[in-house]
Amino acid sequence: MFLFKKKLLLIALSISAQIAVAQNKEGIYVDASGTIRWEKDNKEAAFFGTNYTAPFAYGNRAIIRTGQTAEQAIKDDVYHFARLGFDAFRVHVWDQEIADAEGNLINNEHLRLFDFLIAELKKRKIKTLITPIAFLGNGYPEKDENTGSFSYKYGKQKALINEDAFKAQENYLRQFFKHKNPYTGLTYQQDTDVLAAEVNNEPHHSGPKERTTEYINRMVAAIKSTGWTKPIFYNISESPSYADAVVKANVQGHSFQWYPTGLVAGHTLQGNYLPNVAKYKIPFDTIPAFKNRAKVVYEFDAGDVMAPIMYPAMARSFRAAGFQWATQFAYDPMATAYANTEYQTHYLNLAYTPSKAISMLIASKIFHQHSRLDSLNNGNAFGVFKIDYGNFLSEMNSKDEFYYSNSTSAKVADVKKLKHIAGVGRSEIVHYQGKGAYFLVQVTKGVWRLEVMPDAIQIRDPFEKALPKREVTRINWATLPMDINLPDLGKDFTVKGLNKGNEFHAEALKNRLNITPGTYLLIRKNLKTSLNAESNYKNIALGEFVAPKASPEGVFVKHQSLLTVSEGVSLKINAEIVGLNQKDSVFVLLNAGNPTKNIPMQELQAYSFSAEVPASLVKNGILKYQIIIRKADGDYLTFPANKNINPNAWDNPEPQNYQTYVAGKGAIIEIFNPERDGKNINLYNSDWEHNKVEYISSENPSELSLKLAMNQPKANQLMGFQSFFGDKITGRSTEIDNLKTLVIKVKSNVDGAKIKIGLIDADAHFFSSECTVKKDFQTIEIPLNQLKADSQLLLPRPYPGFLPLYYQSSGQSAFNLKNTEKIEVTFGYNSNAKPVNISIEYIYLK
Repeated sequence: MFLFKKKLLLIALSISAQIAVAQNKEGIYVDASGTIRWEKDNKEAAFFGTNYTAPFAYGNRAIIRTGQTAEQAIKDDVYHFARLGFDAFRVHVWDQEIADAEGNLINNEHLRLFDFLIAELKKRKIKTLITPIAFLGNGYPEKDENTGSFSYKYGKQKALINEDAFKAQENYLRQFFKHKNPYTGLTYQQDTDVLAAEVNNEPHHSGPKERTTEYINRMVAAIKSTGWTKPIFYNISESPSYADAVVKANVQGHSFQWYPTGLVAGHTLQGNYLPNVAKYKIPFDTIPAFKNRAKVVYEFDAGDVMAPIMYPAMARSFRAAGFQWATQFAYDPMATAYANTEYQTHYLNLAYTPSKAISMLIASKIFHQHSRLDSLNNGNAFGVFKIDYGNFLSEMNSKDEFYYSNSTSAKVADVKKLKHIAGVGRSEIVHYQGKGAYFLVQVTKGVWRLEVMPDAIQIRDPFEKALPKREVTRINWATLPMDINLPDLGKDFTVKGLNKGNEFHAEALKNRLNITPGTYLLIRKNLKTSLNAESNYKNIALGEFVAPKASPEGVFVKHQSLLTVSEGVSLKINAEIVGLNQKDSVFVLLNAGNPTKNIPMQELQAYSFSAEVPASLVKNGILKYQIIIRKADGDYLTFPANKNINPNAWDNPEPQNYQTYVAGKGAIIEIFNPERDGKNINLYNSDWEHNKVEYISSENPSELSLKLAMNQPKANQLMGFQSFFGDKITGRSTEIDNLKTLVIKVKSNVDGAKIKIGLIDADAHFFSSECTVKKDFQTIEIPLNQLKADSQLLLPRPYPGFLPLYYQSSGQSAFNLKNTEKIEVTFGYNSNAKPVNISIEYIYLK
């Protein structure tokens, strides 16, 4: 009996212990169907956030060069992660910087900073997916260093097939996962905010497939030998031909990436790229073992795109495809985002790219609020969300949340129930001329927290060659009027500064206050509150505020002249100007050096200036002009030269000018010129080894043709390109209705070669026509009314390469030349697979 009672007591204690453990469980697991679930309640989980590299490689070096500490930079950026609603973090650990050739873990500054980052994320309740092996060198964009690590010794290819490399990685993984974070006092297994691991970053498998399966299983075994019980993922999208070998391995899920607009275009991509993110198609569903694996997106971004509409559309496609984790690559540290040097093709930071950052906040909401495998429509509106390419706007408008990436005219769903607002620009709730993001949160009835970021003015293309001394976005701290229309606050609410050094205290006057960047407590009139800067709201303190210092003083004018305009039609000249003092004035100087005319520029809102050239002065020929800043002290600054000189001085050298061609009545509108537009085209070339792209001249050496050649084509192989021309027709809008014909001057190396040419509109509809080309240059005219609806290429080619090549817009749409913005030309279609090329001299509308 005693033994029986003792046994019952032990069982009871065991059950109690199991219940206690279950109640404290904060991790995840993958169920038998491949769904990621919370251990605490078995509900489906979803995580959305970013990659961030401050502890390692160039990201770390660049921060230190600014004079800041990496610790402070990490704290600043993680605070912004929290403001944007991120709950997921992933980065490939640079093993090259924390391991030797035998895989021994080196407990150095990089590992310490990684642990510091993990601890800071933990404070904000942001979960981590660890990828312990990157294979990457630590140089980019600088030269790699010889770190003496196993990845440096073997490289990515050998690391996946060489036995000694296997042993080094096994040794490294065992030590890495036994390592204890000095800031949390926990191993990564013990840390409940570290949810899972991905074995390595973007493996390029080769050799026998059995060796691939063996490699994965051995790495998994090494991780689990440390006591690791959390899910382990392995990349399947980087080596799709090895997918069958990958799914045989002992992992719980697989990782994917998405770069739908390619990478490193070298310039900002213009046009509507929503078709590129309409759907994420997974090709591995036919492999039986894949069906019970969880799916995560370790990296994604719409490279070289500034339009703040792509992330919400991608989040929608991710959920429809069944993904439960998605982390963008990569968030720019605030310390270096002024120049975007870390990864020039990516650019995301709350302070420096506010509209894109707010679109990430909205994307996170989409990812969390829509269930896995939701069949969301690809239209502009779905549920409480809206994506509007024409207005560069992403929006969420629900009963208690209102977010917008740009000015919006939307009527708020229920203003009396609103609790969260974030945006850039103006809305029904907030009227603000600044160019930074702002956040409004109801802390309690009648009390709101306001956070206002400084103004971010993009002054150069952030996707051109990255240079540390080349500023691409300027930060300006300004005091600007803000109207806040919230019934919960009333019209005459009290405003009190919260962040360090912010002593502001005032009453709003009929909803209006003059606000400087910072954090504030807004309190309904006559309401008492004990809330202060140290009070907490969710994962932030009310008084917290992080923002970059103002950029160095100086005037900068951002203006792009139109290529052509119509004769006899007034012309608006718009510019963004930063750095002006209150009494400075701005004017446009027409035809410098000849009989001149000054036209004052009016400030429409903060930083935005405009002048109108009368129709009588817009004459056939070339219109040359400068933008002149007259300083309050009498000095002058002339642009585009950015010279400090009086434009009327007798010793003023030959001035630099903006210039625009003024077209006579009935002139053509050129929409593709190889010399001018060639560097910005999006190519489709499926065989870079044999196909060739050249710019050549024929009769006139000063006029180049674009030559595309398929020298060893397969049957029905295609080659082609798309080019944006929306900016070329802006100044000719009054003539659009008179244009009836699309014209191309083209030749081929064979008679009868077939080409397809067409126009893509801003709503992603494609209208095309086919024609045959001769050996000699010929001018082919295609009546616009003969263009038919068609499927367009997705260019730049989305990565991974298994994603769709074509996009067919849904619904019926009539062709409207006013709405067009891109041209597409393709050729090939040859059943005999003989070499074929085409040369294009120009394309225009008449």
